[in-house]
This record gives sequence, C-alpha cells and structure tokens, in this order.
Amino acid sequence: DKKTYRTLASAETIGVFQLESSGMRDLLKKLKPERFEDIIALLALFRPGPIGSGMLDDFMKRKHGEVDIRYDHKMLEPILRETYGVILYQEQAMRIVSNLAGFSLAQADNLRRAMAKKTPEVMTQMRQQFVDGCIRKNSIDRKSADRIFDQIEHFAGYGFNKSHSAAYALISYRTAYLKANYPIEFMTALLTSEKDNLDKIATYINEAQRMGIKILPPDINESFANFTVVGDSIRFGLVAVKNVGRGAIDSIIAARQKNGNFKSIYDFTEKVDSRLCNRKVLESLIKCGAMDSMGLFRSQLSAMIDKALEVAGGIQKDRMNGQL
Repeated sequence: DKKTYRTLASAETIGVFQLESSGMRDLLKKLKPERFEDIIALLALFRPGPIGSGMLDDFMKRKHGEVDIRYDHKMLEPILRETYGVILYQEQAMRIVSNLAGFSLAQADNLRRAMAKKTPEVMTQMRQQFVDGCIRKNSIDRKSADRIFDQIEHFAGYGFNKSHSAAYALISYRTAYLKANYPIEFMTALLTSEKDNLDKIATYINEAQRMGIKILPPDINESFANFTVVGDSIRFGLVAVKNVGRGAIDSIIAARQKNGNFKSIYDFTEKVDSRLCNRKVLESLIKCGAMDSMGLFRSQLSAMIDKALEVAGGIQKDRMNGQL
C-alpha cells in the first residue's frame, strides 16, 4: 500500500508498533522502506550491536546504491539479496553453511549457538569443517571459504532471529496501514488503549492535532466511556478523566440513555447514582470541562456541588422508599 510506505518513509509513525521512538523515526527517514522486507530488516538493525558495528550504515548505503553490493561467491546472492549482501539474520548464516558446506540443519544450529556464546575452540573446529565442506561440496577455494567464514564470524555478535523480526514487522505494517488509511479511527482506538497513561494520552492528542484531527473535550451529554469518532473529530472518553471510575461512567451513560441529556447540575445529580457519582467525581467532571455544555462557569458549577448533592440525596431517598 503506497500510502502506508509514504507514512513510514516520512516517519509519521507515532502510535505505530515498534516504530514510534525518536531513534526509530530518525532511522525510518534515512532508510525509507519500500517493501515489507525493509521493515523486517529495520527492526533487526535497530539494536546497539548493528548500530555500533557500522552494519546499519553499511546496510543503508547499499540500499541507496552508495556502495556496490558484492558477493564473495555466486551462491551467496540468493541468500543475501534481500539484505543487500549483508548477513543480518541467524537464518541466513545457517543457510550459508548448509548450502555452501553441506552442514545439516542440526549442525548449522550448533554453529549459531557457538557464535552466540563466542566459544573460540568450537568456532575454530567449525571453521575447519566449513572450509572442508565448501571445497568438497562446491569446489570453492580455501581462501574464499575462509573469507566467507570471516563474514559469518563477524556477524556472530549482531545476528538477529528473522522469524521474530518478521512477526513484529507484520504488526508494524498493519498498524502503519491503519494509521495511513483510517487516521481518525486509528487515533481514537489508540487513545482508548492508553486511557490509563496520561503521558501517552498527551502525546497522542498532540499527534492527532498535528494530523488535523480535532479533539473534542469530554462532555457528560456526548462522551461515552471510550474515545469515540464524531464526524471528522474525536470525542474525549470519560474513562480517561481522572477520579471518574467505571461505575460512575456506566451510571452516567445509563441515565442519559434512559432520560435524555442532562440540563443542569441538579438534573445530573438527581438522575445518576449518587453513591457512584460523589463529590470527587463531580469536581473532576467540572474541572475537565465535561459540564461546560450547561452554560455556567466552572466556578459556578463547583459552588453548586454541595446543594445539588443534598437535593439529589433527598430525592433519591424518597425514590427508594417508593414515595416518587
């Protein structure tokens, strides 16, 4: 999807799985992924080892044609083509020793483990086995075989498991696709998913506004528990308002759906369950602007809380006694 890759290449990836950190966004701008394999590689490369070793820079230069891509043997090309000649994945190292030197998959996995543990005596033994296998199986000269093993050994400290990176990349691509093609719905779901994290809520509200999406404030007559799509805007969800619990929210929504919109603070306290919507809840709703639609200043509404709760308490008591 072209829109998705434009979003990735321009690093507009706040909220996209694994790709929202500043370092990753900086890398996206430089790498400019154009295909799914680039996203897999990106996630494998964004680690201290590949960055510190220069592997990341080498990969980007090869991708952008700044450095020629060379293979020490023609049999390496089909294995390393997708990573521009760089041994990036553990699976590539295993395929090299299997295809070139005739290692069984069990032997190839033993080499992978030896590389991870950096065991010198095992590596020396494996080198000899690899070189002999290259000569015997594919008539590759000893010098070339040694050079290829040098590359594998250099890769040892930085290799990543491709299957792990691919699974992450798929989720990264799907979230980027949703953000690129359904921006309002995506940001709404994102805000709801981070409802308990105020720092993330602030970040995602800023991102939505940068994208030209209007964030409507919480409103007792419009908001639901979660953030919701309203035309081209997002209505703030009551679940993200501090000190307003789920019980209070359910009571507000149920009363609204049964009796219609709340017309005043007295109307509100009379209709919702006062055991759930207590003084603390009312204060939070007023301070966040959820009662601004009643046409009074927040200071006026705050001054009316005690009286409204007192009146509502009497009405609700009479109702429970069957007098209303």
